[in-house]
Amino acid sequence: MSSTSIDDLLSFEEERPAPAERSRGGRAGRVFRTLAGVAAVVVVLVAGLRVVGLRVSLPVLVAGVVALFLVRRIVAALAPPPRPRSGGRVPAADDDGTWNWGARDALRAAINGWERPLDWAGKDRERFAERILPRIGELADERLRQRHGLTRESDPERARALLGDRLWTFLGTPSRRPPSPRDLAAIVAELEKL
Repeated sequence: MSSTSIDDLLSFEEERPAPAERSRGGRAGRVFRTLAGVAAVVVVLVAGLRVVGLRVSLPVLVAGVVALFLVRRIVAALAPPPRPRSGGRVPAADDDGTWNWGARDALRAAINGWERPLDWAGKDRERFAERILPRIGELADERLRQRHGLTRESDPERARALLGDRLWTFLGTPSRRPPSPRDLAAIVAELEKL
């Protein structure tokens, strides 16, 4: 039996898009472009300062431009990701007080992770036994492991005593029909008492 934690079962992580590969040269190309940019800015600054009659030490000017490029790179790396163009909450200025239920968030994904299979297996005993019962068993094993240091498989007698006969029977013996929402709520309440 795989050991999946409750957090793993209820968590949702959006897949981050892979960073776009640069078609030109990778890291060496990036360094070359940065050096070319620094050189171009230094040449423009030297020409501009000479036009107005000022002379500045070349090493000081190069160091200042390199420092500006570094600060720019650091700020770009620390900037928050851009806001999504679609989905999410409506901006505060246009907020009408309603929630956009179509938006993807972790809580909604976790709820859907249970809601859809429960709805799908609501009337079909085989689907319930195949899809929902193993998930509830994983939750029970995780609760037992976290709170008591055992699982149903590692110490069945103690697990049965901790779970109680009703929950033990429910997890071990598939019923002839899926439980009603009231029965399922009672089973979840027993799980939460562990």
